[in-house]
Amino acid sequence: MIETFGILIPFLIADVLNPVLFAFMVYAAGTQRPVVTSSAMLLGHTAAYFGAGIVIALGLEKITHYLANPSSIDYLIALVVGLLLLWVALPTAKKPETKRPEDSGSMTPLAAFWLGAVINFIGIPFALPYFAAIDQILKANLTTGDTLVLLVAYNLVYALPFLVVPVLVASLGERSRPVLQRINRTLERASAFLMPVLLGLAGLALVADALLYFTIGQGLF
Repeated sequence: MIETFGILIPFLIADVLNPVLFAFMVYAAGTQRPVVTSSAMLLGHTAAYFGAGIVIALGLEKITHYLANPSSIDYLIALVVGLLLLWVALPTAKKPETKRPEDSGSMTPLAAFWLGAVINFIGIPFALPYFAAIDQILKANLTTGDTLVLLVAYNLVYALPFLVVPVLVASLGERSRPVLQRINRTLERASAFLMPVLLGLAGLALVADALLYFTIGQGLF
C-alpha cells in the first residue's frame, strides 16, 4: 500500500497546484470569522472530494466487472487519462480561467462549507490527476479497506497545504492578508509553469505504462 501511495505523489502534486481552492480560501479569510470560515470551506471541499473519489472508484470497478479482462480495462483507462493529461499539458490547450472572487465579509461558516463542496463538484470533470490516482489505486488490486485508507490519505495530504490560510490568519490577524495575496499570486505563477510539466510527465508515464502492457503484457508499475 505504501508503494502504491508513492506512485500517487506526482498526481497529488499536480492536483494541489490548482490555484482555484486557494483563491477562494483567501476570499473566505476576508470574512468576519476568517479562521472558522476558511477552515469550513476546506473541510467542505475535502469531504466532497473524498465522496467523489468513492463514487469514481465504484464506477470504474463496475466497468471492470462487466468486461472480460479487468486488467486490460485498467490499463485502457490509464491510457485514456494519460492522453487527456498530455492534451491538457499542451500550451495550446484551452484552460478554464480562474475568476478571482470579490471581497465579502458576510459569508457564514456553513455557507463556506457548501461553497467548498460546490467548488469541488464543479471542478471534478477537470480533475484529471485525481482520476489518474484513483485508477492507480484500483490497479493495485487492494482490499476495500486499503483502498479507502489510500483515498483518505490522498485527500488529507491534498488538504494539508491549504491549512496555511487559517494558520496564518490565526497567527497574524489582519497582517496575514497581504501575505496570503502574495502566496496566491506565487501559486498562480507556479501553477502556470509547473502544472503543464507535471501533467505532461504523468501523462507520458501512464501512456508508456499502458502501451508496454498491451505490447509485452507487463506495465511500468
